[in-house]
Amino acid sequence: QGIGRPSVYHAVVVIFLEFFAWGLLTTPMLTVLHETFSHHTFLMNGLIQGVKGFLSFLSAPLIGALSDAWGRKSFLLLTVFFTCAPIPLMRISPWWYFAMISVSGIFSVTFSVIFAYVADVTKEHERTTAYGLVSATFAASLVTSPAIGAYLSASYGDNLVVLVATLVAVVDICFILLAVPESLPEKMRPASWGASISWEQADPFASLKKVRKDSTVLPICITVFLSYLPEAGQYSSFFLYLRQIIGFGSASIAAFIAVVGILSIIAQTVFLSILMRSIGNKNTVLLGLGFQILQLAWYGFGSQSWMMWAAGAVAAMSSITFPAISALVSRNAESDQQGVVQGIITGIRGLCNGLGPALYGFIFFLFHVELNELPPDQTSGKKTMQDPTIIPGPPFLVGACIVLLAFLVALFIPEHSKASSSRKHSNSISGTLSSNLDRSSEEDIEPLLQDSSV
Repeated sequence: QGIGRPSVYHAVVVIFLEFFAWGLLTTPMLTVLHETFSHHTFLMNGLIQGVKGFLSFLSAPLIGALSDAWGRKSFLLLTVFFTCAPIPLMRISPWWYFAMISVSGIFSVTFSVIFAYVADVTKEHERTTAYGLVSATFAASLVTSPAIGAYLSASYGDNLVVLVATLVAVVDICFILLAVPESLPEKMRPASWGASISWEQADPFASLKKVRKDSTVLPICITVFLSYLPEAGQYSSFFLYLRQIIGFGSASIAAFIAVVGILSIIAQTVFLSILMRSIGNKNTVLLGLGFQILQLAWYGFGSQSWMMWAAGAVAAMSSITFPAISALVSRNAESDQQGVVQGIITGIRGLCNGLGPALYGFIFFLFHVELNELPPDQTSGKKTMQDPTIIPGPPFLVGACIVLLAFLVALFIPEHSKASSSRKHSNSISGTLSSNLDRSSEEDIEPLLQDSSV
């Protein structure tokens, strides 16, 4: 039944081990990806990650609803097992490895179960700190593991890296089996496993249909979609781009990840709180989007290693956007609506995880940014692109234009706190929501956030 009482630290260990295992594979995966798909490497990478992300978006509400009924522990075990299952296949069969990565997207929703676990074991006023601890642990695992993986790969070969990553994943699964206690109280679970789950709970598009009726949530959701779409595409292809087009070596990529990760943690812990107090919530979101536009444009036009390092520092500051948006949503939503709105924001990010990589891969393909041969592993920044007349990174420039649209939409986000509302029965984020409800027909879809008495 686990060790001790369920706590945030159980969730922290599970997340750290899972992403530490995958972070170790950063360098070997770049090599295997190019060797397996020597033609249209960027396109195939985008399609693989795109299928995985879209399947995660479709399955996340169902798995979340099932974990609400049947408990968290079994679904933690399920999601971690299937997320890590492709790891040993990297050296056994690369084709099966990439096929399993795509299919594993159905269960690659560990974060949604972890956040539900944390919500079970914390009080409302403790949740922000607890979620921050989980996110910081995730960042810490990705700061340390690529550098360790690159060192092991250079010293002992990729086979050892895959073996170590597999062992870490096995340790994570054993930890869930033996040490993680169930967090969902017994009285909240149904008497039998045959408890029904409604289609509305499992429908990933149900909440999105209601968003259009809310004057505050709608621009926030559009901003999240337009800002995270390029970010998700960038995550899927950027390290491959640094290795093949800019000429970064394994050590340089690991150092880049570590430096940008550390700067991002500093930006989200130190600068974010300072900015929120000094310029306000909405202006912090706009500032983060401005940094993201600058970073993507710099990546798009940059062709030398020092440009990538400089843009990486800007990227660290752009990481304040999503925490600021989450805080803005939290400020404007009532306590009993927090999970609903945050769940929708997370769902949109999951959708972007499917569309972003596919978009970037397709743009690389359109602009004929192809890889003819794997350049030697080197630490010095050397431009290896075959045609120097084309723009080095066209998807990043397209991404900058998309984030510019997000910036314009964010200008229309109303910034008012739920505390400023003096209405006795107000459960709406927007102060004008109830008047809009009176004018809307009874047949319309109900808005996402409304007073139950209306």
